Amino acid sequence: MLKVLFSPSEGKNNGGQESPKELLGSNEARQGILNEYNKIATSGDEEAVKNLFGFKKISDCEAYVNDVFDSPLMFAIERYQGVAYDYLDIKTLDAKQVEYLKNNTIIFSNLYGPILGGDTIANYKVKQGNNIGSIIPDKFYKDRFTYQLDLYFNKDDILDLRAGYYDKFYKLTKPYTTLKFLKGGKTVSHWAKAYRGLVLRELAKNNISSMEEFMSLEIEGLSIKEIKVIKNKTEIVYNITQ
Repeated sequence: MLKVLFSPSEGKNNGGQESPKELLGSNEARQGILNEYNKIATSGDEEAVKNLFGFKKISDCEAYVNDVFDSPLMFAIERYQGVAYDYLDIKTLDAKQVEYLKNNTIIFSNLYGPILGGDTIANYKVKQGNNIGSIIPDKFYKDRFTYQLDLYFNKDDILDLRAGYYDKFYKLTKPYTTLKFLKGGKTVSHWAKAYRGLVLRELAKNNISSMEEFMSLEIEGLSIKEIKVIKNKTEIVYNITQ
């Protein structure tokens, strides 16, 4: 099967009505970091809360000052909002396509670590790069989840659509593929996020189950410029034609 590694987003959708479930790997392995987050988020210490969430005003923090263990839950793939998720546009996909995303997308959360798109999570806020108390999230999850993820991905093809920052959470040792997007010969940041979302959308719409199938997939607005292989990484370089 094809598994897609994906980034989270600073923006989140509020609310949710899903039931708790065992997250990818295990809930117990996350307990320490979730406890630390919860302690700060519900502490009433405005400076600590603003620092954790990355806000200057305490009024901006209010939506996230909740007990993370007793908050409404939403599927991870539906929780996030931002450029990539806007272009994924999950609300316009049918039930089978959404199920594909829930089962085959692994999102690297700054709080929950690697989670499936179908894992249920609370609304939370951790500014990218921030520690949670004394815990460094990327190190926390790299130490605890690398072996589990190696086993989990053992028989899968991997398409890594994460932003580079999330390599720190998990470094792939098996063969994998990444995508690079050029416009006018230059790498583009905003459009890279957009096209990661569009690529994930096309995967779901076409029920792509392998890299072989992906290579045969035509994506509107993209044309392959070249393919580079460096050690265990294959990089597909696209020109944005629109």
